[in-house]
Amino acid sequence: MKIIDLQPENENAIEQIAVILFDAFKEHWASAWQNVESARKEVEESFAPDHISRVAVDDKGNVLGWIGGISMYDGHVWELHPLVVNPKLQKSGIGRALVEDLEEQVRVRGGLTLFLGTDDEDEMTSLSDIDLYENTFEKISNIKNLKGHPFEFYQKCGFKIVGVMPDANGRGKPDIYMAKRIS
Repeated sequence: MKIIDLQPENENAIEQIAVILFDAFKEHWASAWQNVESARKEVEESFAPDHISRVAVDDKGNVLGWIGGISMYDGHVWELHPLVVNPKLQKSGIGRALVEDLEEQVRVRGGLTLFLGTDDEDEMTSLSDIDLYENTFEKISNIKNLKGHPFEFYQKCGFKIVGVMPDANGRGKPDIYMAKRIS
C-alpha cells in the first residue's frame, strides 16, 4: 500500500472513491451522500487550494481508502473530512495509516490542530436521542458506543472529544466534535 496525492486527472481513482464513499456511508449516514454522483462531487471539491486529498492504493492502483483535509483558521486548524476505507478492508490499518499521513501533511503546512465531526444519525452512541443541552459535559464524559460508532477509532488515533453540536442532523442526532494537537 502507498498513500499519494489524489490528482484531478486520475478519473479511475476518483470513480472508485465515489463508489466506496457512497457504499461505506449509506447504512448509518444515509444523508451524507445520496448517490454516487453526490459522492463524486465531494471528491472533486477536495481539489480546492485549501484542501488536502490523499488516497491509499495498492500496487495495481486500486483504491483502498481516501482522506481529505480542509484548512481553517488561517491554516492553524485543519478539518479531517472525509475519511473512508473500502468496507471490505476496514480494521486492517488503512484508516489509521491515512490519518497518520494526513497529520504529517497538516504538520508540514504549519497546522497545529486536526479536528473532525463524527455524526450520530443512527442511535449509535449514548449521546443520541437525549437532551444535550442539560449536563452536556457529564454526558460527553460518559459516552458509550452502542453500535460500532467510529468515535472510538478516532480516540485510538489520539483524538479527544471536545464538544458536541446537539440536533445537528435532526432532533436527537448530534455531531460529535473531536480534535488532536499536531506536534
